[in-house]
Amino acid sequence: MTGSEYREVHGLSVPTASAALEAIGAGAYVVDEQGCIIAVNARAEGLLDRPAAELLGQDAHDLLHRDAQGQQLPRIRCAMRQAFHAGYPAQGGEDHFARADGSVLPISWLITPYDIGDGRAATLVVFHTPEHPRDTGPRPEPEPTVRSLSELQRLALLAETTAQLTSTLDVDEAMRRLVALVVPRLADWAIIDLITERDEVWRTVVVHAEGGTLVRHEELQGPMPPIPEESPMPLSRALRGVSSTLAGPQTYQGTPDSGIAVEQGRLFHATGMHSAAIAPIRGPRAVLGALTLGRTETPAAFASTDLPLIEDIARRAGLALDNARLYQRQRKVAETMQNHLLPQMPGVQGLEMNVRYLPAPDASHVGGDWYDAFPLPDTSTALAIGDVVGHDLEAAAGMAQVRNMLRAYAWSQHEPPSRVVERLDEAIQHITDVAMATIVFGRIEAAHDGHWQLSWTNAGHPPPLLVSRDGLASYLTDGHGILLGTQTGLRRPDATALLPPGSTLVLYTDGLIEAPGQSLDTGLNRLRQYAAALAHRPLTSFTDQLLRQVRPADNDDDVALLTLRVPES
Repeated sequence: MTGSEYREVHGLSVPTASAALEAIGAGAYVVDEQGCIIAVNARAEGLLDRPAAELLGQDAHDLLHRDAQGQQLPRIRCAMRQAFHAGYPAQGGEDHFARADGSVLPISWLITPYDIGDGRAATLVVFHTPEHPRDTGPRPEPEPTVRSLSELQRLALLAETTAQLTSTLDVDEAMRRLVALVVPRLADWAIIDLITERDEVWRTVVVHAEGGTLVRHEELQGPMPPIPEESPMPLSRALRGVSSTLAGPQTYQGTPDSGIAVEQGRLFHATGMHSAAIAPIRGPRAVLGALTLGRTETPAAFASTDLPLIEDIARRAGLALDNARLYQRQRKVAETMQNHLLPQMPGVQGLEMNVRYLPAPDASHVGGDWYDAFPLPDTSTALAIGDVVGHDLEAAAGMAQVRNMLRAYAWSQHEPPSRVVERLDEAIQHITDVAMATIVFGRIEAAHDGHWQLSWTNAGHPPPLLVSRDGLASYLTDGHGILLGTQTGLRRPDATALLPPGSTLVLYTDGLIEAPGQSLDTGLNRLRQYAAALAHRPLTSFTDQLLRQVRPADNDDDVALLTLRVPES
């Protein structure tokens, strides 16, 4: 089985893990809960003389683990295998891996539990060999530090940092993960100062490791003074992107040269930190903030040899935060565009109307769902709900085109709903970029004896739901035709129904009822059940509760919802 076949069969998608492994300067691979390899870096391929296709999907122990003579290593004698099953970090030396030509490769190794970002357990294996050193040349004698990490541990931490931070597009979650990676592994305190889009500094995170718990100190968070242009103080230099620096309480004993220096002095006093390392958080285009790691309970001070690791971690944090900010900016633009395109409901004597729009969780999924209601020249009121195929800003733009064209045809052509939608279908094929769309379009008007009459046509959209004031709920399945954009040229049907006094009409898009792995009937039945149970509620409460109770928790689509209630008499 090839690696791609293995991932397809097992439902694995680990691009983030693979990218993280390439940042490691040693051989590295990731195994799943069964010990099968699911990701590997190019360094490992070279050391083992095996392409990724020969490694992915294979049991790592059976394929690689050997004794010094090249014989299969019994599982009971394999320290790596035992640590893997125990689920704890471990390291070892003087072991051997099998290469493709049958020779054995002496290795030192480290393994650690590894989160590939999809909630499944995995294990990272990092290995190197004295025959393939990571770099050469004399090295300075390292300064002593109690929490000094081995080279393999540093590589594993950087790989974990990359995987953890790049698998989220939420700024707050990225910062939470960053703190969990470095505290208490590297420090007792973690402080994150971020530069806002208005070039203001905000102390966003102050966290302390207390026993086995990370405690957030919100009283130390908040706005900071502006960044001084020339200050040589450590945090000021980091926020300008100049350099990483070590600091301690003595750094701030003199006369402060800026407001930021005053705040840093207060931070050292409040936390009791005796040593800190401060590094810039750089994005691809600008400095985004600074990461401060501090020690209180740990006796050893940070050393200059610790700075490269902290800089690497902060650099990865910068990439993740930049991506998250771009994502949130795109989402805000999409939501703003959508909200400006969706109209306010008209006031119609005797009718109550409520609308709701919820964007998709993913910013790229915002755009296609819409609703509308507007008065017509004959004193009836037009109602519409629809969904333009696609989930992006182009879908939102297409939605606006469809809505505006529908308004024009409905107002100018005194025709049944079916004919208005036929004209719309003919037009969008020639003068818009909309490929396909669904729509329910109708008109409502007072009839007789307290009833109101709805006439409508349905172009491939989920059917409207009618709920009596006594809780009888039924779908209006008549008037159903094919969706817009199919170019069939078929005539569309009309349907008519009387709405009893006090009844509620529900128009909605498929995001309200559809969920992965769930049939459409399941969603429709759920909507009918809750609508019937909520029929006695005021319309605003009915609409809000319907949206809250019916929308699937794992919904990845936007939702438009229009509810209308006719008077009771």
